[in-house]
Amino acid sequence: MYDRLLGLLHEITPVVQALPPDAALADVRGALRYFGRDAAGLAALVRVRALARYGADCTIGVGANPLLARLAVYDGGLPDGPQGRPPGAVRTAPEDLGAIPAAALPGVGPATARQLAPYGLDTVGRIAATPLGTLQRILGAAAGRRVHDQARGIDPAPVTPNAPARAMAGDRRFGRDELDPVRHRRALLSLTHELGARLRAEGQVARSLTLTVRYADRSTTTRTRVLPEPTGHTVALTDTAYRLYASLGLQRARVRGVSLRAEGLTAAGLAARQLTFDPGDDKARRIEAAADRARARFGPGAVRPATLPGTAA
Repeated sequence: MYDRLLGLLHEITPVVQALPPDAALADVRGALRYFGRDAAGLAALVRVRALARYGADCTIGVGANPLLARLAVYDGGLPDGPQGRPPGAVRTAPEDLGAIPAAALPGVGPATARQLAPYGLDTVGRIAATPLGTLQRILGAAAGRRVHDQARGIDPAPVTPNAPARAMAGDRRFGRDELDPVRHRRALLSLTHELGARLRAEGQVARSLTLTVRYADRSTTTRTRVLPEPTGHTVALTDTAYRLYASLGLQRARVRGVSLRAEGLTAAGLAARQLTFDPGDDKARRIEAAADRARARFGPGAVRPATLPGTAA
């Protein structure tokens, strides 16, 4: 389905940048005159075609640059069905972004958000209204200017057709508020196997892993950890994901969904690997390679870890 939806965007413009697993950027400036519509009109056209051809509804943000388009569909974290932003929502103006949390900005991670919080800078609008010098005193010269520009909707990055993915993500949503930590870990195991298989299939490795947990009240917690070495090895991804989960110290938390994001992607051939004399690691990698061959031949569901639901124990 993702490839089909990308095809719809290519019918509008050749300048499409895929952002797997479920997003993309499209520069439609060259298509406005041809179709006789503005950008919002083209977004509506794509949505109608997606519904008519594939029965797939989608949310499309329209903005003057990639940053504004991303923020236009920001919903606070993981999608949450009918409680999230409704499909088709479009927001175009920078002044409409004032109430979005500061953490939505690409330059504001958890650590930066904690630095800004004591000064009351918890939304994009408040950051945008803060003088550059103040932000630089709080965050430093470079980080302060970057966050200052982003809060004002300034993003010089172009849409790059066929650009290699800089991150790869997946999420799992529970059918109800899930309290059982065993089910939380099973969801993480499923995600690391999925991400590992995708990384190896594309010849890439990740440098870090980010875990996002969304709770019943729609609040989220995000943690990032740098991997010991760039890798696409499922065992290493799973170990890091479990450590991230343990660091949250969740005690009977009502979890709505979890998301894992592999970041800092680079070509596997350019990454160094630490040699080991551990026979278990070598065996795990051979099993992993055999599983990848089985998936390539019989489909992604041909091999799954035995601890996932629906498989033998």
